[in-house]
Amino acid sequence: MAATEFQLVVPLFQQMSVYLLIAYLFSKTPLFRPLANLSSWPAHKLMVYAIFSGFCIMGTYFGQQTQDAIANTRAIGAILGGLLGGPLVGTAVGLTGGLHRYSMGGFTDVACAISTTWEGLMAGLVHAYWQRRGQTERIFHPLQALLLGVIAEGSQMAIILAVARPFDQALSLVQAIALPMMLANALGAALFMGFIRDAKFQAEELATRTSDRALRIARRCVGLLDEGFNPRSAQAIAEVIKDETGVAAVAITDRERILGFTGMGADHHQVGRPISSVITLEAIRDNRVVFADGLATPYQCSIAPNCGLGSSLVVPLKGEQEVVGTIKLYEPKHKLFRNLNRSLGVGIAGMLSNQILHGQLQASRALLAEAELRALEAKVNPHFLFNSLNTVAAVLRRAPQDARQLIVHLATFLRGNLGRDSVTVSLEQEFAHVGHYLAIEKARFGDRLCFVEQLDHAVAGEQVPALAIQTLVENAIKHGISRAEEGGEVRLSACADGDLIRVRVEDSAAQAPQQTDGLGLKLVRERFAALGVSCTLQLDHRPGEFTRAELSWPRGTLP
Repeated sequence: MAATEFQLVVPLFQQMSVYLLIAYLFSKTPLFRPLANLSSWPAHKLMVYAIFSGFCIMGTYFGQQTQDAIANTRAIGAILGGLLGGPLVGTAVGLTGGLHRYSMGGFTDVACAISTTWEGLMAGLVHAYWQRRGQTERIFHPLQALLLGVIAEGSQMAIILAVARPFDQALSLVQAIALPMMLANALGAALFMGFIRDAKFQAEELATRTSDRALRIARRCVGLLDEGFNPRSAQAIAEVIKDETGVAAVAITDRERILGFTGMGADHHQVGRPISSVITLEAIRDNRVVFADGLATPYQCSIAPNCGLGSSLVVPLKGEQEVVGTIKLYEPKHKLFRNLNRSLGVGIAGMLSNQILHGQLQASRALLAEAELRALEAKVNPHFLFNSLNTVAAVLRRAPQDARQLIVHLATFLRGNLGRDSVTVSLEQEFAHVGHYLAIEKARFGDRLCFVEQLDHAVAGEQVPALAIQTLVENAIKHGISRAEEGGEVRLSACADGDLIRVRVEDSAAQAPQQTDGLGLKLVRERFAALGVSCTLQLDHRPGEFTRAELSWPRGTLP
């Protein structure tokens, strides 16, 4: 390397170092993040233009005067502007940097303006090429930026020789600055792209790792809160979280005491112990995340002074109306709390809060289903009881023995209604209940009512909302049999159809239904929904043949 070239290399590399220091500091600000995302939004394009036009101008100002010209690192801004913004943005960045250089004069002003614009356009064409091929990650490769820097500066030297005059002076200048500027601009572009690539892929890697862990935790916690937010479920969840996050200890509390604890300090953080931690009480009271890192915010275990835990993250668990508890992640003394675990802790708390809310919603739905069931019984029973007693009185006069049997059916039917302690029953129990109901109705209608039932033993133990099938049978009698002068037959069946249970209630009276969605049918649908199960209830009427109600729902979904 000639002495003149060496004299230029040192200041150019100093200039590049200052340039990269500014770039590094800039990379730690929020403004830097959009550069790592190849968005087509106008605001993003404008930001890329503004930032790298500024670097172009800064590269010229930091340049080294030599032979009535300026040796500089302006090309770095043009190359990166084109790579990150595309042809239009790259050309605009290069043109801005070129016009600024032109305004400073010198015999290479026109050549530098042209070459800088070309450098931005060339890099933008590389951007467009990788985008068309669907390989946008290649845009961020530092070696590509290095190669572009060499080619760009080689192009600039050729343009200076072609445009700048006198030629002898242009040739002397190129001989002095070609190698130093190629090295400085190519290396600077590669290092700057390395900053951007690290910012992009480190953030993506962190997000991926956080998402993967959160998904694993969510998958392992599925169903643990089905029995409620209690010590058993809390302990199981705490163990899952500790296993996945690798923190020193995990605690889960309600509003008053520790429900679950695992890890360092388990000897004194005992399940059932009342909450004594100030930061935990603050998190519950203020409904906010509290982080005591042991440095800026002191942390000391409130139970044992010699406890090895040195920092704690407390995240509230939110129920429907208020904070229902907390999840607490701990690290030991002399170990920093990682940002990954802080993000995970907040995310896990959100996931558990949603599960707790779901459990509360399910409990509310169950209570609603129970209330609707009792309302339906209160509506049906007095009317049914009145008719049944009249039927018993009529039968008693002509057939006392039949009347006694009828009273047994009535008593069993009413006992089944009044003694029920669950909103669901097995299909076998519901069919038996419907049998008592139909025995009473048979005495009322006599030969006008026939009844056939068929229950597949494979589904006899499957659960169904209480009175759901009776409601369908009652509709068949009320809207079908009772309106037909000659009566008819009611056919009841239940069977498995793949993963579904199908129940059919069909009457041969084939009277057109007066209502397609009366109170009874509406309650059947709503009570399935209240139990968190989707059902299908379809009515099919064929004049002269039958009226059919078909109810189906997934097997094994009702408790």
